[in-house]
Amino acid sequence: MEIEAPLYGEGELPRYERHILLREIGGQGQARLKRARVLVVGAGGLGAPVLLYLAAAGVGRITVVDDDSVSLSNLQRQVIHSQQRLGMAKVESARIALAGINPYVTVVPVEARLDRTRAADLIAGQTLVIDATDNLPTRHLLNAACTAAGVPLLSGAISQWEGQLTLYDPANGAPCLACLFPVLPPDELQVTCTSAGVMGALPGILGAMMAAEAIKEIAGAGQSLRGRLLLHDALWGESRQIAIHRSPGCPVCGHCRKDPT
Repeated sequence: MEIEAPLYGEGELPRYERHILLREIGGQGQARLKRARVLVVGAGGLGAPVLLYLAAAGVGRITVVDDDSVSLSNLQRQVIHSQQRLGMAKVESARIALAGINPYVTVVPVEARLDRTRAADLIAGQTLVIDATDNLPTRHLLNAACTAAGVPLLSGAISQWEGQLTLYDPANGAPCLACLFPVLPPDELQVTCTSAGVMGALPGILGAMMAAEAIKEIAGAGQSLRGRLLLHDALWGESRQIAIHRSPGCPVCGHCRKDPT
Protein backbone atom coordinates (compact mmCIF):
# COMPACT_ATOMS: atom_id res chain seq x y z
CA MET A 1 0.00 0.00 0.00
CA GLU A 2 1.57 3.29 -1.12
CA ILE A 3 0.71 6.35 0.95
CA GLU A 4 2.39 9.70 0.32
CA ALA A 5 2.66 10.98 3.86
CA PRO A 6 3.93 14.51 2.90
CA LEU A 7 0.68 14.99 1.00
CA TYR A 8 -1.23 15.06 4.28
CA GLY A 9 -1.25 17.39 7.24
CA GLU A 10 0.00 16.32 10.65
CA GLY A 11 -2.49 13.86 12.16
CA GLU A 12 -4.71 13.93 9.07
CA LEU A 13 -4.17 10.47 7.61
CA PRO A 14 -5.96 8.39 10.30
CA ARG A 15 -9.30 9.98 9.43
CA TYR A 16 -9.18 8.22 6.04
CA GLU A 17 -8.19 4.76 7.28
CA ARG A 18 -11.57 3.20 6.42
CA HIS A 19 -11.11 4.33 2.83
CA ILE A 20 -7.54 3.11 2.68
CA LEU A 21 -8.66 -0.32 3.86
CA LEU A 22 -10.90 -0.64 0.81
CA ARG A 23 -9.16 -2.60 -1.92
CA GLU A 24 -10.75 -0.39 -4.59
CA ILE A 25 -9.42 2.85 -3.04
CA GLY A 26 -6.35 2.13 -0.92
CA GLY A 27 -3.53 4.59 -0.44
CA GLN A 28 -3.31 5.54 -4.10
CA GLY A 29 -7.01 6.27 -4.42
CA GLN A 30 -6.99 8.34 -1.25
CA ALA A 31 -4.03 10.31 -2.61
CA ARG A 32 -6.06 11.01 -5.77
CA LEU A 33 -8.88 12.34 -3.61
CA LYS A 34 -6.43 14.55 -1.73
CA ARG A 35 -5.03 16.00 -4.96
CA ALA A 36 -8.45 16.45 -6.57
CA ARG A 37 -10.06 19.78 -7.34
CA VAL A 38 -13.86 19.60 -7.46
CA LEU A 39 -16.31 22.33 -8.42
CA VAL A 40 -19.79 22.00 -6.89
CA VAL A 41 -22.41 24.31 -8.39
CA GLY A 42 -25.26 24.65 -5.91
CA ALA A 43 -25.18 24.58 -2.10
CA GLY A 44 -28.83 23.63 -1.65
CA GLY A 45 -30.62 20.29 -1.38
CA LEU A 46 -28.32 18.17 -3.55
CA GLY A 47 -25.21 20.22 -2.89
CA ALA A 48 -25.52 19.80 0.89
CA PRO A 49 -24.85 16.03 1.15
CA VAL A 50 -22.39 16.12 -1.77
CA LEU A 51 -20.30 18.78 -0.08
CA LEU A 52 -20.43 17.10 3.33
CA TYR A 53 -19.31 13.71 2.04
CA LEU A 54 -16.62 15.10 -0.28
CA ALA A 55 -15.09 17.06 2.58
CA ALA A 56 -15.26 14.04 4.87
CA ALA A 57 -13.61 11.95 2.14
CA GLY A 58 -10.64 14.31 2.01
CA VAL A 59 -11.09 15.91 -1.42
CA GLY A 60 -8.27 18.44 -1.40
CA ARG A 61 -9.93 21.52 -2.86
CA ILE A 62 -13.66 22.14 -3.15
CA THR A 63 -15.02 25.24 -4.88
CA VAL A 64 -18.70 25.87 -4.16
CA VAL A 65 -20.80 28.30 -6.21
CA ASP A 66 -24.20 29.67 -5.21
CA ASP A 67 -25.75 33.15 -5.12
CA ASP A 68 -28.52 32.38 -2.63
CA SER A 69 -28.79 32.88 1.13
CA VAL A 70 -30.11 30.49 3.78
CA SER A 71 -33.87 30.74 4.37
CA LEU A 72 -36.18 28.94 6.76
CA SER A 73 -37.77 26.83 4.01
CA ASN A 74 -34.32 25.44 3.11
CA LEU A 75 -33.85 23.71 6.46
CA GLN A 76 -36.40 20.97 5.65
CA ARG A 77 -33.82 19.35 3.34
CA GLN A 78 -30.59 21.37 3.06
CA VAL A 79 -28.76 19.74 5.96
CA ILE A 80 -25.52 21.66 5.53
CA HIS A 81 -27.19 24.82 6.87
CA SER A 82 -28.59 25.64 10.31
CA GLN A 83 -31.10 27.82 12.14
CA GLN A 84 -28.23 29.92 13.44
CA ARG A 85 -27.11 30.80 9.89
CA LEU A 86 -30.43 32.05 8.49
CA GLY A 87 -29.78 34.95 6.13
CA MET A 88 -26.13 33.99 5.59
CA ALA A 89 -24.83 33.34 2.10
CA LYS A 90 -25.14 29.63 1.40
CA VAL A 91 -21.54 29.35 0.26
CA GLU A 92 -20.30 30.84 3.53
CA SER A 93 -22.63 28.61 5.55
CA ALA A 94 -21.27 25.63 3.61
CA ARG A 95 -17.68 26.73 4.24
CA ILE A 96 -18.33 26.85 8.00
CA ALA A 97 -19.94 23.40 7.97
CA LEU A 98 -17.13 21.81 5.95
CA ALA A 99 -14.43 23.34 8.14
CA GLY A 100 -16.11 21.66 11.09
CA ILE A 101 -15.95 18.28 9.37
CA ASN A 102 -12.46 18.41 7.88
CA PRO A 103 -10.12 21.37 8.46
CA TYR A 104 -7.60 19.89 6.01
CA VAL A 105 -9.85 20.54 3.00
CA THR A 106 -9.54 23.87 1.19
CA VAL A 107 -13.00 25.31 0.55
CA VAL A 108 -13.37 28.19 -1.92
CA PRO A 109 -16.78 29.89 -1.63
CA VAL A 110 -18.00 31.80 -4.69
CA GLU A 111 -21.13 33.83 -3.99
CA ALA A 112 -22.29 34.44 -7.54
CA ARG A 113 -24.70 33.31 -10.21
CA LEU A 114 -23.02 31.22 -12.85
CA ASP A 115 -22.64 32.85 -16.27
CA ARG A 116 -20.73 31.79 -19.35
CA THR A 117 -17.50 33.66 -18.56
CA ARG A 118 -17.46 32.70 -14.90
CA ALA A 119 -18.20 29.06 -15.73
CA ALA A 120 -15.21 28.77 -18.06
CA ASP A 121 -12.87 30.33 -15.48
CA LEU A 122 -14.13 28.14 -12.63
CA ILE A 123 -14.06 24.87 -14.60
CA ALA A 124 -10.49 25.29 -15.84
CA GLY A 125 -8.18 22.94 -13.94
CA GLN A 126 -10.93 21.03 -12.14
CA THR A 127 -10.82 17.25 -11.78
CA LEU A 128 -14.62 16.97 -11.73
CA VAL A 129 -17.60 19.31 -11.84
CA ILE A 130 -20.80 18.52 -9.95
CA ASP A 131 -24.13 19.95 -11.06
CA ALA A 132 -26.32 20.38 -7.98
CA THR A 133 -28.36 23.21 -9.47
CA ASP A 134 -32.13 23.56 -9.62
CA ASN A 135 -32.84 25.06 -13.04
CA LEU A 136 -32.40 23.94 -16.65
CA PRO A 137 -30.75 27.06 -18.12
CA THR A 138 -27.90 26.84 -15.61
CA ARG A 139 -27.58 23.09 -16.21
CA HIS A 140 -27.23 23.61 -19.95
CA LEU A 141 -24.73 26.43 -19.49
CA LEU A 142 -22.64 24.23 -17.20
CA ASN A 143 -22.90 21.29 -19.60
CA ALA A 144 -21.63 23.37 -22.53
CA ALA A 145 -18.74 24.76 -20.49
CA CYS A 146 -17.68 21.33 -19.20
CA THR A 147 -17.90 19.84 -22.69
CA ALA A 148 -15.70 22.62 -24.07
CA ALA A 149 -13.16 22.11 -21.27
CA GLY A 150 -13.24 18.30 -21.49
CA VAL A 151 -14.07 17.99 -17.78
CA PRO A 152 -16.54 15.29 -16.61
CA LEU A 153 -19.85 16.62 -15.27
CA LEU A 154 -21.68 14.63 -12.59
CA SER A 155 -25.27 15.81 -12.66
CA GLY A 156 -28.23 15.14 -10.37
CA ALA A 157 -31.82 16.36 -10.41
CA ILE A 158 -34.77 15.93 -8.06
CA SER A 159 -38.46 16.80 -7.87
CA GLN A 160 -41.21 15.73 -5.49
CA TRP A 161 -40.35 12.03 -4.82
CA GLU A 162 -38.07 11.27 -7.76
CA GLY A 163 -34.48 11.91 -8.77
CA GLN A 164 -31.91 11.02 -11.40
CA LEU A 165 -28.15 11.18 -11.87
CA THR A 166 -25.52 10.43 -14.48
CA LEU A 167 -21.98 11.34 -15.51
CA TYR A 168 -21.86 13.45 -18.67
CA ASP A 169 -18.47 13.03 -20.33
CA PRO A 170 -18.44 13.24 -24.14
CA ALA A 171 -14.63 13.46 -24.18
CA ASN A 172 -14.68 9.82 -23.05
CA GLY A 173 -17.58 8.56 -25.15
CA ALA A 174 -20.52 9.36 -22.88
CA PRO A 175 -23.31 11.73 -23.90
CA CYS A 176 -23.72 15.30 -22.70
CA LEU A 177 -26.90 16.83 -21.31
CA ALA A 178 -27.86 18.26 -24.70
CA CYS A 179 -27.79 14.77 -26.26
CA LEU A 180 -30.68 13.81 -23.96
CA PHE A 181 -32.48 17.14 -23.63
CA PRO A 182 -31.58 19.28 -26.65
CA VAL A 183 -34.38 21.82 -26.24
CA LEU A 184 -35.34 23.80 -23.15
CA PRO A 185 -39.07 23.49 -22.40
CA PRO A 186 -41.11 26.68 -21.92
CA ASP A 187 -40.76 28.27 -18.48
CA GLU A 188 -44.28 27.23 -17.48
CA LEU A 189 -43.41 23.56 -18.05
CA GLN A 190 -40.16 23.61 -16.05
CA VAL A 191 -40.93 21.90 -12.73
CA THR A 192 -38.88 23.00 -9.70
CA CYS A 193 -38.90 22.15 -6.00
CA THR A 194 -40.24 25.65 -5.36
CA SER A 195 -43.24 25.08 -7.59
CA ALA A 196 -43.87 21.34 -7.08
CA GLY A 197 -42.40 20.53 -3.65
CA VAL A 198 -39.88 17.89 -2.64
CA MET A 199 -39.72 15.22 0.06
CA GLY A 200 -37.07 16.32 2.55
CA ALA A 201 -34.92 13.19 2.55
CA LEU A 202 -34.83 12.84 -1.26
CA PRO A 203 -31.90 15.22 -1.83
CA GLY A 204 -30.03 13.32 0.88
CA ILE A 205 -30.57 10.03 -0.98
CA LEU A 206 -29.58 11.38 -4.40
CA GLY A 207 -26.87 13.62 -3.01
CA ALA A 208 -25.22 10.70 -1.22
CA MET A 209 -25.35 8.71 -4.46
CA MET A 210 -23.70 11.63 -6.26
CA ALA A 211 -20.97 11.81 -3.62
CA ALA A 212 -20.35 8.07 -4.00
CA GLU A 213 -20.06 8.44 -7.78
CA ALA A 214 -17.68 11.38 -7.34
CA ILE A 215 -15.44 9.41 -4.97
CA LYS A 216 -15.43 6.45 -7.38
CA GLU A 217 -14.63 8.66 -10.35
CA ILE A 218 -11.74 10.42 -8.64
CA ALA A 219 -10.28 7.34 -6.95
CA GLY A 220 -10.70 5.14 -10.03
CA ALA A 221 -12.95 2.61 -8.29
CA GLY A 222 -15.75 0.47 -9.72
CA GLN A 223 -17.92 1.32 -12.72
CA SER A 224 -19.01 4.88 -13.29
CA LEU A 225 -22.37 6.11 -14.56
CA ARG A 226 -20.95 7.11 -17.96
CA GLY A 227 -23.58 6.10 -20.49
CA ARG A 228 -26.12 5.19 -17.80
CA LEU A 229 -28.90 7.25 -16.24
CA LEU A 230 -29.89 6.17 -12.73
CA LEU A 231 -33.51 6.88 -11.77
CA HIS A 232 -34.78 6.67 -8.19
CA ASP A 233 -38.40 6.73 -7.00
CA ALA A 234 -38.45 7.26 -3.24
CA LEU A 235 -42.23 6.95 -2.99
CA TRP A 236 -42.08 3.32 -4.13
CA GLY A 237 -38.52 2.58 -3.01
CA GLU A 238 -37.40 1.66 -6.53
CA SER A 239 -34.27 2.37 -8.57
CA ARG A 240 -33.52 1.50 -12.17
CA GLN A 241 -30.99 2.38 -14.85
CA ILE A 242 -31.34 3.09 -18.54
CA ALA A 243 -28.62 3.23 -21.19
CA ILE A 244 -28.00 6.65 -22.74
CA HIS A 245 -25.97 7.43 -25.86
CA ARG A 246 -24.27 10.29 -27.63
CA SER A 247 -26.31 12.07 -30.29
CA PRO A 248 -24.22 12.33 -33.48
CA GLY A 249 -25.84 15.64 -34.36
CA CYS A 250 -25.60 17.18 -30.90
CA PRO A 251 -24.75 20.89 -31.28
CA VAL A 252 -22.85 20.87 -27.98
CA CYS A 253 -20.72 17.72 -28.10
CA GLY A 254 -20.90 16.60 -31.74
CA HIS A 255 -17.36 17.85 -32.34
CA CYS A 256 -15.83 15.65 -29.60
CA ARG A 257 -13.26 13.16 -30.81
CA LYS A 258 -14.50 9.91 -29.31
CA ASP A 259 -17.43 8.03 -30.78
CA PRO A 260 -20.58 7.34 -28.74
CA THR A 261 -20.49 4.25 -26.53
